[in-house]
Amino acid sequence: MPVNLDTKGLTCPLPILKTKKAMLLLDDDDILCVETTDPGSVEDFEVFCQTKGHQLIEATQKDNIFFFSIKKAHSS
Repeated sequence: MPVNLDTKGLTCPLPILKTKKAMLLLDDDDILCVETTDPGSVEDFEVFCQTKGHQLIEATQKDNIFFFSIKKAHSS
């Protein structure tokens, strides 16, 4: 079951920082669903996933809300 994180109303770097903290609490292959209103988050989440090895499953936008589904990478 996915874990939801609401970062609406927060601006860079807070959505990424809160996502990073939430990912630490998840098990490998768990899914984190993040909602944000920060337009810069699209690029931020792409870079975050690339650098941390997480899989960005979905990135969508509806109205002024951005939705991201991120699968946690396997810990080494």
